Amino acid sequence: MPLIKIHKNGEVFEGEVQPKTNLVVRAGIRQFPYPHLSYGCGMGKCAKCMCKVLKGGETLAEPNWKEKKMLGSRLEQGYRLACQLWVEEDLELAQEAAVTPASPKKPGTVTSS
Repeated sequence: MPLIKIHKNGEVFEGEVQPKTNLVVRAGIRQFPYPHLSYGCGMGKCAKCMCKVLKGGETLAEPNWKEKKMLGSRLEQGYRLACQLWVEEDLELAQEAAVTPASPKKPGTVTSS
């Protein structure tokens, strides 16, 4: 069974999954690596599940059109969308902590320093 390691927030989470597993599907049904994997839509439209592949990338299928559209040049840096990956071999990923976007400022709003 494939061994999955996820590096996040300075910690490493690991566990085994069945072959042909999609990590976002497993997270959605509260199985490994829930709650350590951030994800959103599960369809390749939001990129919340973006991870950098540290090891095992050579065993993954080529990026599909959704990944190419969402990640662009990040693909060359080793990033992939976890929701688009079907894991068949050991895989090691790093996922950055989610960044909360700043609230949009309304026109004419004065901000004090």
